[in-house]
Amino acid sequence: MMSVRFGVFDHMDRGAVSLTRQYEERLKLIEAYDRGGFHAYHLAEHHATPLGMAPSPSVFLAAVAQRTKRLRFGALVHTLSLYHPLRLAEEICMLDQMSGGRLELGIGRGISPHELAYYGVQPELAQSLYVEASDVILKALSGPSLTYRGEHFRYDEVPIEMRPVQAPHPPLWCGTSNPEGARWFAENRVNVVTNVPTARARAITDRYREEWARLGGKAADIPLMGMARHVVIAETQAEAMALGRPAYATWYESFMLLWNKHGTRPPNVALPRDFEDFVGAGLAFVGTPQMVREQMQDGIARAGINYLLCRFAFGDLPYEASRHSVELFVSEVMGELAA
Repeated sequence: MMSVRFGVFDHMDRGAVSLTRQYEERLKLIEAYDRGGFHAYHLAEHHATPLGMAPSPSVFLAAVAQRTKRLRFGALVHTLSLYHPLRLAEEICMLDQMSGGRLELGIGRGISPHELAYYGVQPELAQSLYVEASDVILKALSGPSLTYRGEHFRYDEVPIEMRPVQAPHPPLWCGTSNPEGARWFAENRVNVVTNVPTARARAITDRYREEWARLGGKAADIPLMGMARHVVIAETQAEAMALGRPAYATWYESFMLLWNKHGTRPPNVALPRDFEDFVGAGLAFVGTPQMVREQMQDGIARAGINYLLCRFAFGDLPYEASRHSVELFVSEVMGELAA
């Protein structure tokens, strides 16, 4: 099996406890990720939905910076069509400085047109807003002043007084569901993450490797190509399934809430409602440490990934269950798979 790293993906969807308690318990989990040797913690951004209880990723990530020592972290992704890009560039500099250069920079246009519309953003403008905002941010992170002429944003010799620790900018991340963007990702050394089934993930990683080789890149230097999966580990398969089943049902309802409300469906995503079907489709790794290790070995090999993002906390899964999954993963799964 190819060399692989492990990270964590978190929607920070609404659980069964108060937000005050949820934030603190999540920070304790993140401390465990830091101790356990995970590469990075990736936080989603969502608005007007129970799927996103951290609608301002930078606020929560500032706390992460103070509660961890080596763990890298970042939004996956900042929904750029909802930001003033110059302001976000300043926040990126602050987070990278506050963490000693541990920030990962995820950028995207946002998957949900309904969330954009609630903010008064026309969904059909999301792509052009994203392109201009990303251009502004990257220019602002690497120069002494910013002059920019675009359709949406215009700046005249704005002084740039801050820099990130990582030059010219923190590592870039994008989400993807198909292989069409592989050339741009490879040309710009962008790390990618997908939530799609394993066979579709393999199409993405195969195309990325082809484009990377075409550019003359060494196989060992290819950026991270990640796949996100729910993970529940317990002493028995029955216990793990019993924990995951109701938590997934809660997470699923949160994920689908706005789509169902507006009579639409998320693009490029077809999630089974039933947890058993979700697990059977390879979209979650559930069971004993040995079972999960074998499931991950198979999924990593078939998808061709070099990065696996685990979703240990989701729905109303109790903090104690998430923490136990992490402990079992670190002690009995991670070492063998990373070797």
